Amino acid sequence: MRGAATDGRPAARPDALRLADLTTGFGGGRRRRIVSAGLSAALPAGSITALIGTNGAGKSTLLRTLSGLLPPLGGDVCWLGRPLADYSARALARTVAVVLTRRSAAPGLTVADVARMGRMPYTGFSGRLSAHDRDVADRALELAGAERLRDRDVASLSDGELQRAMIAKALAQETPAILLDEPTAFLDFPGKVDVLRLLRRLAADHGKTVLFSSHDLELTFQTVERLWLLAPDGIAEGSPRQLAAEGRLEHFFRAAGVSFDRSELRYRL
Repeated sequence: MRGAATDGRPAARPDALRLADLTTGFGGGRRRRIVSAGLSAALPAGSITALIGTNGAGKSTLLRTLSGLLPPLGGDVCWLGRPLADYSARALARTVAVVLTRRSAAPGLTVADVARMGRMPYTGFSGRLSAHDRDVADRALELAGAERLRDRDVASLSDGELQRAMIAKALAQETPAILLDEPTAFLDFPGKVDVLRLLRRLAADHGKTVLFSSHDLELTFQTVERLWLLAPDGIAEGSPRQLAAEGRLEHFFRAAGVSFDRSELRYRL
């Protein structure tokens, strides 16, 4: 039980992530290129949130900034109440796991090897795995539905299988939060459904805070409890139905010959 407020309602979940007036982009000085500015939002602990927006809105740049792969150009990012700048690389790797879209696992590695790479924040300089590390990686493979793939070379995997392997690696990091950039990209429909169901289970059953970017809007609307809609004027937060009722979804994704059904959260040609 998460606890209850004094009036009998469930207590609000604490924020795992909070950003305030964040500016994202690249470079510094005269070479600085701003992608997004004035971004303020929060992620409750144990929630699943989809980051949506048009192509070029800055979704990938935002995720890379939140994960420490890119430095913020301004504003504040706090994980678990602690400023991002105060984290060492190892401490951040024990707090936030990142799953990117590109194939980042080298051929010659098995899926079990990839999962065990998630233990690097804990193994020290030697990189030697303990029995406990191997057990954690094995459990991560099972949780990600990748146990049957453990002895496969990553070069032989389909996109969906590789996605599960990379999620297993993230789970092996034992972080409270996971960020994913387009985890359903290049997957067939059953694969998209499987991955989104897995992410929802990680939040609901294992208390993970999950933020992922997606262009699979209708499927995403049926999966998540919260959206971050990245727009030129900042981030609009809310449930899919809330943002639909406010006209944010309909307005933001308006296109010639396309209408949006607010009641069914579907686009129609």
